[in-house]
Amino acid sequence: MAYKGVVSVTTENLIEKLSDTHTLTLDEYAYLIENRDENAARMLAERAVKIRKEIYGTDVFVRGLIEISNICKNDCLYCGIRKSNSSCERYRLSADEILDCADEGYKLGFRTFVLQGGEDGYYTDDLLEGIIKEIKQKYPDCAVTLSLGERSRESYKRLFDAGADRYLLRHETADKEHYEKLHPSEMSFENRMRCLKNLREIGYQVGCGFMVGSPYQTARTIAEDLKFIEEFKPDMCGIGPFVPHGATPFANEKGGTVELTCYLLSIIRLIYPPVLLPATTALGTIHPLGREMGIQSGANVVMPNLSPTAVRKKYELYDNKICTGEESAQCVACLKQRMKSIGYEIVTDRGDIRK
Repeated sequence: MAYKGVVSVTTENLIEKLSDTHTLTLDEYAYLIENRDENAARMLAERAVKIRKEIYGTDVFVRGLIEISNICKNDCLYCGIRKSNSSCERYRLSADEILDCADEGYKLGFRTFVLQGGEDGYYTDDLLEGIIKEIKQKYPDCAVTLSLGERSRESYKRLFDAGADRYLLRHETADKEHYEKLHPSEMSFENRMRCLKNLREIGYQVGCGFMVGSPYQTARTIAEDLKFIEEFKPDMCGIGPFVPHGATPFANEKGGTVELTCYLLSIIRLIYPPVLLPATTALGTIHPLGREMGIQSGANVVMPNLSPTAVRKKYELYDNKICTGEESAQCVACLKQRMKSIGYEIVTDRGDIRK
């Protein structure tokens, strides 16, 4: 059914322009964010779902998430596994444990494995090469995605040559001043952007992304994120609400909302229609139907957890992260049912971007 709500002429014109041309100016993106309301959100979601269905139908891709380590050398101010958090119970998975997770995931029907972790020096190129090669040798029909933070160009190249297909590296914010308010001085905005450029040049399918509602974020900084996404054209884009963690400097900051996250998911789908767009665990954490709402706003990926049950609670980037039940990979049937209830179907192929 076509959308019949009432939106302002300016908002409607901007949504039409974005749908037709996939580009807006910084001021126009900021206007859409500052003047959003329920009617604008519905109109955007309808356009986003329509264009996504033209490319992907009702397919929702699943990725098996393996959280390999919560040890991190960095001290990002928002993150629960930051090195300064002495209350974090640390762990790292051995190569055999990671491979066991992949074995279980394959039996459950997963054809993409996402190895995610803090920046833990234990995982050398040699070790990761061996893990990637074994997964690809055993399961040649599978994709391997890495999300292991900032590494050297040489490291990225070695891991790509070993068989890694994709790399997720959230840019967190496209505004240098904002970046510096979220990160310690030893981390640099320039290096984060250089890493993304290196990954693209090497040949990875590259994912970026940002937190919605992070401290010091404004409509203007979000507009800069959207402009960056428009220009970079990531293969994947992970956005989710900022959820404060009690053992960080941002413990008492206000969290992000489902409403703005879903609004931005719709905009990102219209900016780059083929993008692989997850409905994140953070969305499901702050609202019981958060992931369904994400899918209904234009997302088309979910990432259930394949990590060993004993460590799931320890990989706590933010407070109250869901770590038992339907977010777990073992409950694929539950997830399928939830997606079916809103008219979508979980599919178990590699789920590559369809350009």
